[in-house]
Amino acid sequence: MNIKSQKDFFCGLMFMGVGTAFAWGATTYNVGEGARMGPGYFPLMLGILLAVIGMAVTFVSLVVETADGAKIGKWAWKPLFFIIAGNVVFGILLAGLPTLGVPAMGMVLAIYALTFITSMAEAGWKFRTTFILATVLAAGSYAAFVVALKLQFPVWPAFITG
Repeated sequence: MNIKSQKDFFCGLMFMGVGTAFAWGATTYNVGEGARMGPGYFPLMLGILLAVIGMAVTFVSLVVETADGAKIGKWAWKPLFFIIAGNVVFGILLAGLPTLGVPAMGMVLAIYALTFITSMAEAGWKFRTTFILATVLAAGSYAAFVVALKLQFPVWPAFITG
């Protein structure tokens, strides 16, 4: 077996792995059938579709020639760190961490923190641009989740709302 594109090969393997995991995890829920779908139906079908796409990408990586073999480069550790850290901080600020005594700080503050931390992954990030993006994301999220969908979760920190 001769891999003609390393990027596509490993991307296809990742798709197959994630798709298989989702499909397998969905089987723990009631799947139902096409006419009466259960809670596991959509993740099962999505997992199967992702695995099939992964198989197609992997097959193409073994058949189609690419210039220089599309080698995989070095890991981008800085962006990887900031993206993961931003998501972890978002989750902690949104829901709090009672075991460590961290209260829920609300959706708006969590979105600002997420936007600023993940923007640091970019080489030349600017404060002003990030602030505008965070404001638009926070306002849009408030409009979509609180106003339109009427979801119940803290929007502001408890010390502001009382």
